[in-house]
Amino acid sequence: MLPMDKSAFCPCGPSRPGYGSAAELPALLLPLAGLNEPQLPAGSLQLTLYQYKTCPFCSKVRAFLDYHGLPYEIVEVNPIMRKEIKFSSYRKVPILLANAGSPLQLNDSSVIISAIKTYLVSRRNSLEEIVSFYPAVKTVTEQGKEVLEYENKYWLMLDEKETKRVYPVKEVRVEEMKWRKWADDWLVHLISPNVYRTPKEALASFDYIVREGKFGTLEGLFAKYVGAVAMFFVSKRLKKRHQLRDDVREDLYEAVNEWVKAVGKNRLFMGGNQPNLADLAVYGVLRVMEGLEAFDDMMVHTKIQPWYQRMEEVIEKTGVAI
Repeated sequence: MLPMDKSAFCPCGPSRPGYGSAAELPALLLPLAGLNEPQLPAGSLQLTLYQYKTCPFCSKVRAFLDYHGLPYEIVEVNPIMRKEIKFSSYRKVPILLANAGSPLQLNDSSVIISAIKTYLVSRRNSLEEIVSFYPAVKTVTEQGKEVLEYENKYWLMLDEKETKRVYPVKEVRVEEMKWRKWADDWLVHLISPNVYRTPKEALASFDYIVREGKFGTLEGLFAKYVGAVAMFFVSKRLKKRHQLRDDVREDLYEAVNEWVKAVGKNRLFMGGNQPNLADLAVYGVLRVMEGLEAFDDMMVHTKIQPWYQRMEEVIEKTGVAI
């Protein structure tokens, strides 16, 4: 049996942390995220994103690039053979190849977002210098598996003046970083148990993955039926690992309502009048469930819909992927 990369809908990582909120901050103190960066000259930053379309981490990166109006090419990676990324010793997606004068490979969705955002805000350093601020270190998981982690990945590397421009008060920066981490450490881990919750949902999810992904005819049939069965059982292990309820929908509902509560009633987005990096991360993660039963249930049984629709509108206005 050929191994299929399970990150298409199966993220793995730490369990849930606790987080606070700064939703009660006056709206006038909140930054207009995305509006503070100078426009890059056309063609000065060439980007190629290697991805699985249904991967929540890849979706996060696309949401960020689209919102900031950055043109990029997409290379859909075959999740079985992965020959499209044979050039890389890093075997996960997303991978972003960036050329701002010299070619550079960026790994890890949160590093990609923080590094490119820093580059957009601060032109003091080259992109290569900025990426060096996010070193990779080897760590061992609770299961004894050696993995690469990236230091500082939720930080923007800005000087004091730039920081004040992007984050008028300290609480705004702290809130954004915490909820970006929440999206990676908790929200992402609710996707697989929900989209593979039942055999019927697992089959529907793999039908979606095969349609949207890069598969040969035989690979697609194999992935759809064998993959659906395999991931149905994997989702049960994930439910146990992350200590989810018997009905994993309840965990999903609770999480998205927690997010809506953090945004609060007085803000359009956590970023104020425009999305910040936390908004884009949460939207990117949830978006991969569109068209599936879990997504429809979430829209009906939670308070996420108004915020989600606002996110769709602002992303659609600036989407420029080629």
